[in-house]
Amino acid sequence: MASVGDHLRELRQGRGLSLDEISRATRVASRYLEALESDRFAALPAPVFTRGFILAYCQALGEAPDEALALYDGRDGVPAAAPRPPAAPVARPPVAESEPRSRSAVLVSFVLLVILGMALFAVALMTQPAREERVDRGAPPVADVPLSAPARQPATASADPAPSSVPASPPPPRAPAIAMSPPAPSVTPVPAGAVITHEPPRPAATPPSWLPGVQAATGGLGSPYRLIARASEATWIRVRTEDGQNSEETLPAGQTREWVSNRPFVLTLGNAGGVTLELNGRTLPPLGPSGTVISRIVLPPQ
Repeated sequence: MASVGDHLRELRQGRGLSLDEISRATRVASRYLEALESDRFAALPAPVFTRGFILAYCQALGEAPDEALALYDGRDGVPAAAPRPPAAPVARPPVAESEPRSRSAVLVSFVLLVILGMALFAVALMTQPAREERVDRGAPPVADVPLSAPARQPATASADPAPSSVPASPPPPRAPAIAMSPPAPSVTPVPAGAVITHEPPRPAATPPSWLPGVQAATGGLGSPYRLIARASEATWIRVRTEDGQNSEETLPAGQTREWVSNRPFVLTLGNAGGVTLELNGRTLPPLGPSGTVISRIVLPPQ
C-alpha cells in the first residue's frame, strides 16, 4: 500500500508542479513538505500540524484530502479509506499568481512615490538658492528719493511795481503778528530740479580693510571655484555653495576642508585669524586677527 508521502508526490507530479510552488501556495516551509513526501514524520511537528500541512497540500492541488489523511492515519494502524479516482486536472491555484501581481503593484506605487518626492525636492532646491541669495545679500539701502517739485515758471515781472503810467503807492505798514496758534506751513516756491530730502544724507559704507587684498588675490578667477580652508586654531565656519546648501561645523586646529561650487561662496567665520583660505590655488590675505567674527563673505567678491 502506498504511503501518504508517495500519494502526495504522485499528485504533485501529475499536476506538473514543483515542491517550491506548493510551498508558496500553502505557505508551508519546503523542508516540511519534503519530509512529508519522504515519510520522515520525525522531522515534522505535532500530528495536528502535520494534518494541517496535508490538508493545505491537497487544497493547493485541488484534491480531496480524505485519502491522504487516511493514509497518514493508517500508519498508526487506522484502516485506510478506499482510494478515490483521481479528479480531472485543474488549473494552478490563483494564490501563487496573485502574490506576484500584488507585489508588482506595491513596487510600482513605491517607485511613483519616490519619483514624486524627488521632483518636489528638486523644485525646492531650485527655488531655495534665489531666496537665500536675496536674504544673504540683504535689501539694497533705500536711497533718498528726490522729490521734484513741479516746475514753476519764473515771474517775468514783479507783482509789486505798478504800471509805469500809475504811480506806485507805498505798501501799508504791517501790524506785528501775534502767534496764537502754530502757523500754517507756508509754501515756498521750489526751483525746478531741486531735491527735497527728509533726512540728512547717509554716509557711504566703508569697505572692510581686507576687501582690497582679497579682490587683488582673486582677480580674473573663473568658475568652477575650489575653496580650501586650513585651520591653525579652532574655528567655527559656515559655507554656502551654489545649490543653497549650508556646510556648518567647528573646524579643529590642523584640519583642512574643501568645497567646490560654480557660483561664489558665502562664508561666515567665527575666528578669522584662525583659518587660512585658498581659492583656486591662490592664498587669500588674512581677514582679521584671532577671535574676529566676519559674516557673509562673498568669495570671489562680486
